[in-house]
Amino acid sequence: MRIRSFQGLRPSSDSVNKLVSLPYDVVSTEEARALAAGNPVSMLHVVRAEIDFPEGTDPYSDEVYGKAVANFLRLQAEGHLVRESGPSVYVYQQQMGDHTQQGIVALSHVDDYEKDLIKKHEKTRVAKENDRTRLTSEMSANTGPVFLTYNEVPELTRLMQEASGGTPLYDLVADDGIRHTVWKIEGGEAVMSAFTDVPCTYVADGHHRAASAARVGKERQDANPNHTGEEDYNWFLTVLFPGNQLKILPYNRIVHTLNGLSAADCLERINKVSSVCEADTDTPKEVGDVRFYLDGKWYRIELSPEEGADPVSKLDVSMLQDRILSPILGIDDPRTSDDIDFVGGIRGTAYLKEQVDAGKGAIAFSMYPVSVEQLMEIADAGQIMAPKSTWFEPKLRSGFFVHTF
Repeated sequence: MRIRSFQGLRPSSDSVNKLVSLPYDVVSTEEARALAAGNPVSMLHVVRAEIDFPEGTDPYSDEVYGKAVANFLRLQAEGHLVRESGPSVYVYQQQMGDHTQQGIVALSHVDDYEKDLIKKHEKTRVAKENDRTRLTSEMSANTGPVFLTYNEVPELTRLMQEASGGTPLYDLVADDGIRHTVWKIEGGEAVMSAFTDVPCTYVADGHHRAASAARVGKERQDANPNHTGEEDYNWFLTVLFPGNQLKILPYNRIVHTLNGLSAADCLERINKVSSVCEADTDTPKEVGDVRFYLDGKWYRIELSPEEGADPVSKLDVSMLQDRILSPILGIDDPRTSDDIDFVGGIRGTAYLKEQVDAGKGAIAFSMYPVSVEQLMEIADAGQIMAPKSTWFEPKLRSGFFVHTF
C-alpha cells in the first residue's frame, strides 16, 4: 500500500480543545447545533454549516456550502488552524475505558481506492456522497479522516509505540470521556516504507468520505492535462489502525410493530425459527446468540448459518433479517423501512428495554458484534455487508488534521 506524509493544517495548542468535533455523520443537525452553541471555533461550523442558519434550512443549499468554506477560511485567518511546518505523519491514540488503539494518520491514494486495494464493505447513499463530494471540492480539503484498518505489521506497531514514547502534540479528554493523544513523526519515511508490506487496507468507517475523495480526485485528474498522479488532489486523509486493536460494538435493532401479531403469536412464530427460551442476561455471549426483548421479558435464540453460506449470509444480522425481521415482522427492506430503528451498541442494552417499555418499540434485538475478521472476509469476497452491521467506537474526531489540495 502507498501512504504519504503531508503538510496539512492542524489546530493551534490554544484552540484544539474547542475546535475538534465529532464526525459529521454521527450527529444530527439539531445535535450539532447544540454541541457547537457558544463555540464559534468548533469544526462543526465547517462540516455541518447548516447550524449557522435558521432551523429548516436545506443543508444542501448553495448558502450552506458557501458558509462552510467561509468558516474554514476564518478558522485559518484567526489562527485556530495553522499550517504544519513540514510533511509529517502522526500517531493518533484513542482511549475509551480500558480499551486503547493506535493508528497512523497519513494520506492514501485515490487510485488505490479505485483499484480496490482499499476495500469496501458498504454501499453509499447518493445524497450523502454528493454532499461530501461538493463540500470536499469547494473547500479543496479533507476535514475528517477515513477510518481504515489492516492486518497488523509488527514493524508498524513498533514504530507507533516508539513515537508514542515521546512528548505528545495533543493530549485531551473529550466531553464523552474519551482520551485523544497525538504524536508527530516528521518526514515519516520509516512508516511509509513499512507500509509497503501491507497488501491492502479496509474501510472500517467513512465510506462516504472515501467515495467523495475519490470522485473529487477523478474530477481534478480529468481537468488537468498535465496530471501525473502525485498532485495533492490524488490523496485523501486517512487513519490506519491494525485490525487487532479495534473495538466493534453491536448494532442492535428496535422494531416498532409486530406486523399485526400478538406478543404470544410473535413468540410462537420465532420459536419455529429457533427454540426460544427466557434469557438470564440481555447480552449475547457468542456468534449466533441473539437476545430479544418482548412484552416485558428478555428471550434467547440461536441462529446458525446454512452449510456453504457466503460471508454475508453467515452474519447474525443477516440471519435475523432473513429469518425473522422480513418473514415475521414485515421488515422487507431495512434500508428504507420506517418500522425499524438501528441502535449503536454504545447506548447499551438498557436503552432497548426502555424504548420498548415506553411504547416506542414493540420488540428489540440485542446482537453479538461483528468481528474485524468477518468484515475483512466480506470485503475480500467483494461483497456488501448487511446495513447497520458494525458500530466502531471510539469515533475519530474531525479537526485534528486537515489535508488541503
